[in-house]
Amino acid sequence: MCQINTDPMKSQLGTLDVVVPPDFIPEETSGDVMVPEGGIVKLTCRAKGHPIPHIQWRREDGNEIILREPSGLKTRVASYQGEVLRLAKISRSEMGAYMCIATNGVPPTVSKRITVNVHFHPVIHVPNQLVGSPLGTDVPLECHVEAFPKSINYWIRDTGEMVVNSYKYDVQTIGKSQFEVKMTVIVRNLQKEDAGSYRCIAKNSLGEVESNIRLYDIPGPTRTYIPLDEEDYNEQLGSAERDQDEELSNSVLERGHLPTLTTSGAPRGSYDNTHENHVPNDPAPNGSAAPFPRLFLLLLLLFRI
Repeated sequence: MCQINTDPMKSQLGTLDVVVPPDFIPEETSGDVMVPEGGIVKLTCRAKGHPIPHIQWRREDGNEIILREPSGLKTRVASYQGEVLRLAKISRSEMGAYMCIATNGVPPTVSKRITVNVHFHPVIHVPNQLVGSPLGTDVPLECHVEAFPKSINYWIRDTGEMVVNSYKYDVQTIGKSQFEVKMTVIVRNLQKEDAGSYRCIAKNSLGEVESNIRLYDIPGPTRTYIPLDEEDYNEQLGSAERDQDEELSNSVLERGHLPTLTTSGAPRGSYDNTHENHVPNDPAPNGSAAPFPRLFLLLLLLFRI
């Protein structure tokens, strides 16, 4: 208050408001929690400051928060206002980090990260339980595992042999999320002895599970040979020779040329259609060259020699 001693006295009253940025109260704020799948978890976040801070909840990965009422009503929200966040019948998909943000209009804004871990026994999903491939190829086998705490994953053959990285097998485990992994094994240069059952096994503190994949080889294309006996062979050979003789006769008569003829003890010669003893190009009634003109030409040639 400011006062002036005059007559009458004068005074001025002023109010000072001290603002304080938000700060969390550690003993009243939750830390990281573990909860079994299907259970209930309550996250508490309290802060001090002046003015009184407002509390907001968000998921770090940007996914929606799922609120479930006792009546069974389920609501999805991007953010939640309030000091206490209650997650009922929690599932593995709700696992992750939740951000508690405190604001009161006085900078800086503060936030706290709380991790929610949902525990459940391993589960295996197999895309293909029966896999076939030709011999000599590389064949991939895969299993998808969900588990938390993280599981120990490995492969075993039906012979009892553990499948490990080698010249024959390429074994990999690829993480997809906090609780999901992809198990793969590539069988190189598939042979008949590689066929059989391959088991993918996942094990954690809550249980163990396995699944089978059956690998088989696909036969390649085959050729069938039909044996030909001597009688059939001679019949086909004779038919081919007759066809060749008919084609030669037709060709000679159509072009007007005589083929070269060879006789025992006599030289070879050729004749054309200007010879005085040329035989007319008259086809046989059935459309093919008759055998008589050919015999006549041969006899004529022998007599001339």
